[in-house]
Formats: sequence, C-alpha cells, structure tokens
Amino acid sequence: MIIGVPREVKDHESRVGLVPHGVNALVEAGHEVLVQSNAGALSSLADEEYREAGAKIVPTAAEVWYGAQIVVKVKEPQPSEYGFFRPDLTLFTYLHLAPLPELTAKLVGTGVTAIAYETIQESDGSLPCLTPMSEVAGRMSVQIGAKYLEAPSGGRGILLGGVPGVAPANVVILGGGVVGHNAAKVAHGLGANVTIIDRNLNRLRELDDIYLGAVITLASNSWTITESLRQADLVIGAVLIPGAAAPTLVKRDTIKLMKRGSVVVDVAIDQGGCLETSHATTHTDPVYYVDNVLHYCVSNMPAAVPHTSTYALTNATFPFLMQLVSKGIEAAIRSNPAMALGVNTYRGKCVYKAVADSQGIAYTELAALL
Repeated sequence: MIIGVPREVKDHESRVGLVPHGVNALVEAGHEVLVQSNAGALSSLADEEYREAGAKIVPTAAEVWYGAQIVVKVKEPQPSEYGFFRPDLTLFTYLHLAPLPELTAKLVGTGVTAIAYETIQESDGSLPCLTPMSEVAGRMSVQIGAKYLEAPSGGRGILLGGVPGVAPANVVILGGGVVGHNAAKVAHGLGANVTIIDRNLNRLRELDDIYLGAVITLASNSWTITESLRQADLVIGAVLIPGAAAPTLVKRDTIKLMKRGSVVVDVAIDQGGCLETSHATTHTDPVYYVDNVLHYCVSNMPAAVPHTSTYALTNATFPFLMQLVSKGIEAAIRSNPAMALGVNTYRGKCVYKAVADSQGIAYTELAALL
C-alpha cells in the first residue's frame, strides 16, 4: 500500500503524522511511503531522517494526496485540502467532526473513508489515540493558564502556587477524565487550590483516592459550577463526549460573575467548547476577553510542543496504521471493533452516530455498508 504524509497546514500546526521509525517499519513490511518535504521540520525531524528510513520525499502536497491510498495526518483537513478528496482515499487523522458540518459534507460528498483518531475506542471505553494528546493538553492547560494569569499577559497578576503568607490561585477543572486529571496533577504540584467537577461519582472517588483528599471533588450541577466559578482564578474546560459536541456547562451569565482578569482555558474547544462564550482561536491569535475574563481556546494546543506531541501521538496511532495497511482497509475495520468505531464517513455516508446527531444529518450503520 502507498501511505502519504503531507505537511500540516492548520495555523501553527507543527506536528507530523508519522515519524521516521514508523516509515522504516512500513517500508520493511513492503509498503511505500511518500513524505512531503519539510513535513517533520517543525517537530525537529529532517527530510534526511525520513529518506534514510526509506521514504520518498516529494515537494508538494498534491503529490502526496494524489499518490497515496491512505493519507496520515494530525489535524482535520483544511479548506485548501478539500480538493484532494476522492472516493478511493482513506484519511487517518484527528477529525473532531461534530462542530464541522462543512468538512463532514465534503467527506461524505466525495466518498472518502475517514477514520478519526479520537473515536477509536477499546472495549473498556478507553480512547487510545486521543489519550496521549489529552495528557499533553491537560498538562499544558495549567502552564498556559499560569502564564495568562500574569499581569503582563492580561490576567489578574496571580502566582498559581502563591507564597508563604499569600493564598494560591483557585483552579477549577470541569471534567475529571484524562485532560482533567493531568491538569489537576500539574496544578496541584504547583501548589494551587484545585477543584475538579464531574458528573461521575465513581470517577470523583477515584480522584479523591489518588490525591488523598488534597484536591476538592464536586458533583456537577449548575449551582456547583456557578459557585465554583465565582471564586476561580483559572478555569479549565476538560469535558469530552466521544465524537459528539461538548456540552455547554457554563453560560455567559456565569462568566459575568467571575473575577476581573481571571482566565479560562477551554481544552474542549476541539468539540465546540464547554462554555457558551468559547470560540476556537489559533496559536497566532490565541486569546480574547468576554466580560473581562480572558479566554484561551486554541484548538490544537499540543502543536506548541510538537516534538513531544508527535512522538506521543504516533506511539498510539502507529499500531492501528499498521493494521490498516497490512490487512487492507475493510478487513482491518471488520476485524477490529475499536477501529470500526474510528470510522466517521464511509462510501458517501456518515457512519458515526454522535456526529450525525450533532449535525442533524442522516446516519448509516457501518455494518450495513461493509
């Protein structure tokens, strides 16, 4: 099979979909790999490393897209890439389609088989290809929040951990999953007062045990969220419903009650965000204010640390890619239920129910098309 790795074109997207040792494994297995020149440069991976691993380096994105049977990316295709779609193409990448009806329509309309990293789901409910980036984003969210709480960055001028005689910052985390746990780990480690809010009481019990009661855990409801945000200096949105739009947990009226210069980092923005006031931003223009509250809603946060993120991502995605190219697309989907859950569009149909429901479009069961 021919695998293509284009250079990412989303704003400041510095990761790459495949690393040289992955290329080497694919080539040794008898496959061909096309890598666009400088695809890995921003992740500190030079063309020469890919060439030594056995890749063919090509100068343009078109040569990758048109020459490959399966294109491996990091982020969802941008409008400039829609023209490369075709019925015999398989796309393997993060898609986060729920808030992107235009992209969904293009994938469906062109018959692309689109497999989303974020909806590949094991029988225990885990999301193996989303977890590493959730770990990165969760940890980054606290670093970013601490930066923007500084007065020169537009915040309240608060040191996250405080100092003896001065109280630390109050950090409120909405969601106790992978993002929330990793955010709590860093915020607690820096000495902040940390509150995690989640609707799953068993998960809150687990977190209480992990932190030995040093982190406050609260059951999620509108009153709890409102009262917690009144006191918050930093709020981190960490809610996820696999494949679906994130629920809106914080209304604008609640944002108005927050302290002037407090900070919101909405990691859930890839799925539309969990605050009514959230809208996607970029690394070029990352923040804005609503009612004097600073919002950071960059939809590809891990791209700020591309070397770490690329290796963490490809560690998780490569075994699935190898299944796809070794068995063939349809056989791999049939044989692996986790992979089947990753398929979002197939043969001109939307086959992931949460995406169809979020957009109000027709849903077709994948099994009926295989």
